[in-house]
Amino acid sequence: MIKPVYEDNHLLVVVKPQGKLTQSDETGDLSLQDECKQYIKEKYQKPGEVYLGLVHRLDRPVGGLVAFARTSKAASRLSEQLRVHHMEREYLAVVEGESLPAEGTLCDWLLQDEKTGLVRTVPAGTPGAKEARLRYERLGARDGTALVHLRLETGRKHQIRVQLSHLGHPILYDMRYGHGERGRDIALFGAVLRLTHPTRKEDMTFTARPENPAFRPYEKEITAFLASCQPRV
Repeated sequence: MIKPVYEDNHLLVVVKPQGKLTQSDETGDLSLQDECKQYIKEKYQKPGEVYLGLVHRLDRPVGGLVAFARTSKAASRLSEQLRVHHMEREYLAVVEGESLPAEGTLCDWLLQDEKTGLVRTVPAGTPGAKEARLRYERLGARDGTALVHLRLETGRKHQIRVQLSHLGHPILYDMRYGHGERGRDIALFGAVLRLTHPTRKEDMTFTARPENPAFRPYEKEITAFLASCQPRV
């Protein structure tokens, strides 16, 4: 069951559950995009194929806000916002260790292994490597973990997971780049999405609260953070 946060004739914003594909792949598993198409088809009794443009993705293990375009014009305009970094995606994560600085900017060069799909940090100038930048702020720390707010400045594959692991503070329960446990979801969630409406040109800010149990020790900090997320001006 999808969780619409906003919808109109041009835009659909939903919360992707952890463990669900954003878009179909070779596994054949039902994706979020497929579910949203079915939702629109049934709600509005649309015959034939439903158009729903994918603007951005979240890794399968990661939950959070995802925007879809309901028209090709909206898809083009939203994709351009993403390309020029006007669309802003912000995340909450629980990481291992309390000692990371209160705030900072991480700049690394990332390279993906084409055989395994794993991404690693490499020296600047390595052939095929791409620069990755993000800003973070520690919102709280206790019991050997910390709650971190993250702002992406680039959108590289597995960027947040790799950069935090390289910093020495892997995300809690990350199976690929940390110390994951089977049956435990990674503690990473796309909590804030800022964009400009593709036709009305209105700046919009959407927020969602993570339901992952790993975030429960930080309920007060998350409530305060979400309350502070004012519309972009």
